[in-house]
Amino acid sequence: MSWTSKNMLEEILLALHKMSSWEIVAALMGVAYILLAAKESKWCWLFAFFSTLIYTVLFWDGQLPMQALLNFYYMGMAIYGFWLWRNRGAQTNAIMISRWRWRQHSIFVVVGVMLSSMVGYYLQKNGHSQSPMLDAYTTVFSVLNTWLIAKKVLENWLYWVVIDVAATVLYFQTGYYATMLLFVLNTLMAITGYVAWVKVYKQQVH
Repeated sequence: MSWTSKNMLEEILLALHKMSSWEIVAALMGVAYILLAAKESKWCWLFAFFSTLIYTVLFWDGQLPMQALLNFYYMGMAIYGFWLWRNRGAQTNAIMISRWRWRQHSIFVVVGVMLSSMVGYYLQKNGHSQSPMLDAYTTVFSVLNTWLIAKKVLENWLYWVVIDVAATVLYFQTGYYATMLLFVLNTLMAITGYVAWVKVYKQQVH
């Protein structure tokens, strides 16, 4: 192991030792949310609500305003998602899994890039964020994509893979190492969630 790699590993381990217990709790609740969402359980939104409540406070204190606002938004979406999914029975779904056409995806990406660029420019100009562009892009696309998962659009999981990779880099740069590890796990679980929903979708259309 090189000197640089060794130092980086020691820095991460030291930060993990010193990190807030609240960050650990929020990260664990985030894992529970993803696992339950992949199983289409309405209770995923309960874990999402309390996880994002904690993160809203942590990120505001840690000078990541867009991430704080994102998690505040997640709190509202958790309530909305629970309301949408609440009628799901043992054998039937209140909302069926659907797929988007390429035109819809193109509009989604173009709108996301435009909004992210504007927010990123604002953050750069005003110095309100430690990592303005990553902060902006992960926030905007997370906001848009949370609506997709609430509506059970299949491709939301593929968007989450990209978003979670970007968020992993963001949290590494800003020292939120427990959250960084959570998003590494989230990336893998997003792939698992996609595979699980594909199976359900195929059952719906046959």
